[in-house]
This record gives sequence, structure tokens and C-alpha cells, in this order.
Amino acid sequence: MTNIGSVVKLLQREHARLTKQVKGVAAALEAFGSAYGTRNGTRKISAAGRARIAAAQRARWAKARNGRGSQITTPKKRTMSAAARKRIAEAQKKRWAALKTKKAAKS
Repeated sequence: MTNIGSVVKLLQREHARLTKQVKGVAAALEAFGSAYGTRNGTRKISAAGRARIAAAQRARWAKARNGRGSQITTPKKRTMSAAARKRIAEAQKKRWAALKTKKAAKS
């Protein structure tokens, strides 16, 4: 029985030692936590800083364009006159009519 009693005392001493260490770590965290803690919220940047960043980005785009102008021109789309559309529609109607008569002749 005395052996168990000595083990219990040894464990109690170890518990006290560990509790003291945990308290020391907690005190250190309390002292340094505010100085090295995580930042909450968003980063703030001044209007001048944003203007510098925007100017630098504009300069990068100007360099990338290499004097081609601010906008790349696209070729104009070709348009079809109303008369041309009408001719195409009439020709398509004739093709469909011929196909229908050919199909009706087979039946």
C-alpha cells in the first residue's frame, strides 16, 4: 500500500509542476498575444497608394500594347442587302419544293 501512496504523491508533484508551467505559458501568451496576434479586418490603403498602384498598372498595359493604341480594331462585319436575302430565301423555297415533290413521287 505504501508503494501506491508514493506513486500518488509523485503524480501530484508532477501535476503541480506541469500546472506551474502551463500558467507560465499562459502568462507569456497574455503578454505577447496582443503584439503578435492575428490581424482582424481588412488592410487599409491610402488613396495615394491606390493611385500609385493604378498608375503603375496603366503603365504596364501601355507597355504591353506597345503603342498599338488603346483599343484593338476589329474588322467590320459584312452585311447583306434585303434584296440578296430575298433571293436566297426564294432559292431555298424552290429547293424545298423540289425535295417535297421528289419525296411525294417516291411514295
